[in-house]
Amino acid sequence: MWCLTRLGTRSVINVAGVHPKCRTGQSTKNATQLIKVAVEAALGRRSKLDIYGTDYPTPDGTCIRDYIHVSDLVRAHSDALRYLRAGGASVTLNCGYGHGFSVRQVVEMVKRVCGVDFKVEIVPRRPGDPAQIVAACDRARAMLGWTPQYDDLATIIAHALAWEQTLRRRVRMDR
Repeated sequence: MWCLTRLGTRSVINVAGVHPKCRTGQSTKNATQLIKVAVEAALGRRSKLDIYGTDYPTPDGTCIRDYIHVSDLVRAHSDALRYLRAGGASVTLNCGYGHGFSVRQVVEMVKRVCGVDFKVEIVPRRPGDPAQIVAACDRARAMLGWTPQYDDLATIIAHALAWEQTLRRRVRMDR
């Protein structure tokens, strides 16, 4: 990350989901990532979910992001390492699915997957939030031979839900 700051470049990564067998996942308290926050709201760990602005130039007025499953990102890194070990030149590649989902679409999918209609509140925009960020990942696929396996929002959310349920069981066991 030091090079991003020092060289003045910017980067945004929307990594989502957890290991499909719940071996690892995000356990950060007070996380801000949309899917984690929405799943926590569905499980009653948060009183509500805030949507930051509904006046963006997108079909439903909310921000659009390209959410990549953490396992697909790991696979991309593994493929990149194989490429470099085979003598490939240094290159900067985008990793994502090449399409995004709006905040409202993610919230609705979390409600559907979790089977819970949790409270959602519309609040003002956050400064600096761009309307849409979607990865141009064709070069990564072509150069690395990278093929994502979890390019499905419902699957990403189901894995996040399973992880959160696992965390709850672990917390109970620790008491």
